Amino acid sequence: MSIIAQHGDTFIILACLFGFFMAWGVGANDVANAMGTSVGSRAITIKQAIIIAVIFEFLGAWLAGGEVTNTIRKGIIDPELLQEDPQLLVYGMLAALLAAATWLLVASVKGWPVSTTHSIVGAIVGFAVAGLGAGAVDWGSVGKIAASWVVSPLLAGTIAFTLFKSVQHLIFEARDPFSAAKRYVPMYVFLVGFAVTMVTLTKGLKHVGLDLGFGASLLFSILAGLVVAGLGVAMERRVKASNRQTDQFGFSGVERVFGVLMIFTACAMAFAHGSNDVANAVGPLAAVISVVQTGGEIEGAALVPWWVLVLGGGGIVVGLVTYGHKVIATVGTGITELTPSRGFAATLAAAVTVVLASGTGLPISTTHTLVGAVLGVGLARGMAALNLRVIGTIAMSWLITLPAGAGLAILFFFTFKGIFG
Repeated sequence: MSIIAQHGDTFIILACLFGFFMAWGVGANDVANAMGTSVGSRAITIKQAIIIAVIFEFLGAWLAGGEVTNTIRKGIIDPELLQEDPQLLVYGMLAALLAAATWLLVASVKGWPVSTTHSIVGAIVGFAVAGLGAGAVDWGSVGKIAASWVVSPLLAGTIAFTLFKSVQHLIFEARDPFSAAKRYVPMYVFLVGFAVTMVTLTKGLKHVGLDLGFGASLLFSILAGLVVAGLGVAMERRVKASNRQTDQFGFSGVERVFGVLMIFTACAMAFAHGSNDVANAVGPLAAVISVVQTGGEIEGAALVPWWVLVLGGGGIVVGLVTYGHKVIATVGTGITELTPSRGFAATLAAAVTVVLASGTGLPISTTHTLVGAVLGVGLARGMAALNLRVIGTIAMSWLITLPAGAGLAILFFFTFKGIFG
């Protein structure tokens, strides 16, 4: 107990610094994934992508980020085993943050879209096994998280495949694709508004003191969907039909309608990503603050202070602005050729998957989700549409992430143990 009383302020300052560094890594690597489809399909410029992400990532982290942080923090290690030595949890969480952030820095420099969730979970498991023994890890929880890494790309890929097929059938195969786009696109815009509002209201706003029932949330979400759809209709009225053959289909006017839609899906994806992945940075940080403030008590769950979510959101924004462009290029243009309609199907599928996960408290990987969605859209056009070499590189970087996070966390854990005793 005396170690925590003696060095409490130092632990909180270090946790805030490492938490900000980790959030920077999430911004540089993961947010770039979220914006990659919008930029790759040339629906928005990189400057516009950064402005959208800055606003909506921050709002997602602050308004809807509270739910997933609990899974990251208390789900992996059994708190009972640390009651005697609470300082070990502090060393471990500091080590996990620094390890995951360091690996994300390396990956972002290389332009690899790796999973921030993989990084932090690998780091926490690494410190727990090294510092406390394999019995300290709740392998059931880790199994659930690991299963979600397979489920998320499959689910997103399936949704993206279905969405893109529906777009092809309803719009591109219609007698007049442009008027079909004008007719059906508001329905897709409604879906975007509804999905994001529903998850924000049902799960995200408890820590702001707003806890609506399911019925009220459903009603508000339908209204929000209708408002967003109305906005979409107003914006698409300004798009005129065009006969220029800008792609092999000659549907440039239709693609411009989807370009308008991509702005909505980019906002939805940024919000969904902020709500889900801020947990990777602030979960361990909140654990350290909780242990220090209670004088060494390890609680199963503690409320995440609002300023911690703001710190996480701020770090994400700085990471994207300073280093996001490299990974945007890999996801946006490397995997398959994207047009606004393909990018829309991928982004909406990924956003729906992420908000579902955030709503159920499952820490999925946004990277896996988005790459799965882009693959789903590519597959809808046939295997030849995919760049298998880039996909191979991405798969390799995913495999290295877990051991890299775990190895670095073990190294940092023993360093902190040596420094503080």
